[in-house]
Amino acid sequence: MVVSLARSVLDADTRNRLHAACPALDDQDDVLVRVQRGILGETVAQSYGRGATVAPPAVGDGTDDVRAVHHQQSVHAARVARGLAGHPLKVGHVNGDWLIRGRDGRFCGYTLAPEGDAVLCRTERTPGGPWSAPRTVGGDQRLHPVLAVARSANGYAHLVSWRPTVPGESGLVHSTHFQSHLAALDWTPLGHPNKKGDRTGPPAVAVDAQGRAHVFVRNRGGGVSMRAQLEKGGWGPWRDLKGSRVHGELTAVAGESGLITLCASAPDTILCWRQREAGATPQEDKPLSFGARAGTLRALATSPARTTLFFTGEDDVVYAWRPDDEPVPLLAAAGPGPLAAVRCLLDDVDCTVLAQRASSGRVAFAAYPTEQESAGAWWTESGPRLPQDAAIGLSVDADGDIVAATVSPSTGQWLVTRRKDEPGLALRPWQPV
Repeated sequence: MVVSLARSVLDADTRNRLHAACPALDDQDDVLVRVQRGILGETVAQSYGRGATVAPPAVGDGTDDVRAVHHQQSVHAARVARGLAGHPLKVGHVNGDWLIRGRDGRFCGYTLAPEGDAVLCRTERTPGGPWSAPRTVGGDQRLHPVLAVARSANGYAHLVSWRPTVPGESGLVHSTHFQSHLAALDWTPLGHPNKKGDRTGPPAVAVDAQGRAHVFVRNRGGGVSMRAQLEKGGWGPWRDLKGSRVHGELTAVAGESGLITLCASAPDTILCWRQREAGATPQEDKPLSFGARAGTLRALATSPARTTLFFTGEDDVVYAWRPDDEPVPLLAAAGPGPLAAVRCLLDDVDCTVLAQRASSGRVAFAAYPTEQESAGAWWTESGPRLPQDAAIGLSVDADGDIVAATVSPSTGQWLVTRRKDEPGLALRPWQPV
């Protein structure tokens, strides 16, 4: 897939080649998006603005790859059905960056087991090479079907989930995965934001510049509570960050400075907390009076001093918002699900890449120069149709090139693609892991 992001991203030679592919393109007013659907072997050229749309040619030989993917999905689904007869799947969503590049350059992906009672991971055997079989993370403790994941600056994965304790009650647990090809630490209990009780909401986790995990979760009063690792080991106390009527997933991220930002949605409101200095308790900013669909918030560090929050508004438009500014409409949402986001260099331009499972079931990508929402962005769909529970992960490899992956807990299907050595955002065909 080749996405020509904006005039500023492309050199003159590339623009001329793309203009030749679509003579109706007005280079002064249009942005050409040229798509090569790798797994189908199709090439599509679309011009946005005044230019005409070029119809795609016939489907190529890649249909065999699609049949192979669908066959593998069907086989795995049948195996799951046989093994879980009479037990409906109870799979939740993974919050955060579940596709993580370790210190050795190998990627590791995290997901929930089909029944939702354990966390599984798969690891590249070598950078860019084949992947290991799924294995359980954190020991044999039974979990609830929820997971939050964050990467530290040194490439360690921090994982948080809920686990049942006594009937009707649950507690949060945390694990660290230092080297993806080795076993992660056993789950460590973190307790409950209200001392005891059942699950209060899906957690979020972020890791500061000192490598300390900060765990956030909605409390029973509808606000947000936090517990953070101490610099010399162990965990500090639960702290009430206040807030009210919080719903859906929280999103937390460490900025380029290492300071943490947390965002949450409430009815017709977006709440934001920011650390003022390392190790300090995040302080609540003035709430933003703007409605966001629950479960669509995604925070990304976009400059040394600022974090951008991406979310789907109640009008089904994706917005970009930085504190102290107004939300900027970016493009219509590709689908109802969560957003994935990553920064990378495309043609030597700092760009933000977004991904979302489209209403068609395929992965939709959009990209634009970072913090330059006025440049515009357009969705381009890629790959096969995915199950509704499929999660999308974005990351960059050791060379700074984008890597994308999807995983469906219910089918066990993992797919991965990487950037090709071509201008713009050029992705290789999606490959089953």
